[in-house]
Amino acid sequence: MSDVGDTSGATGAAGEERLRQLQRRLVEFARARDWGQYHTPKNLAAALSVEASELVEIFQWLTPEQSARVMEEPGTAHRVADEVADVLAYLLQFCDVLGVDVLDALAAKIERNELRFPVTGAPDAECHSSE
Repeated sequence: MSDVGDTSGATGAAGEERLRQLQRRLVEFARARDWGQYHTPKNLAAALSVEASELVEIFQWLTPEQSARVMEEPGTAHRVADEVADVLAYLLQFCDVLGVDVLDALAAKIERNELRFPVTGAPDAECHSSE
């Protein structure tokens, strides 16, 4: 997808549909195992945090240069991909339970950040925010 907000292109629409299909698979996976009782917003937020921490753990003692090359080593690359998948899975389940459209939420956040942090020239390290 070239632009999160633009789903008019084939790639954008296909990517969005694939994300929705994967989200439905996650819902069905949990439903088939009767895990819905455990998939409360609190529990899913906690699980999301744990999985994000496991991703951080991979990078914990690496130098910036080592972290930039982490995907070059197959074993580490596999661990990173697995943790990314876990983070995304819990995020999608969390969004499903609360009725949050993850793509709409992301597009709206990008738009707000573009207004909050207009391009004014040279990048300023103090203006960076993940909010």
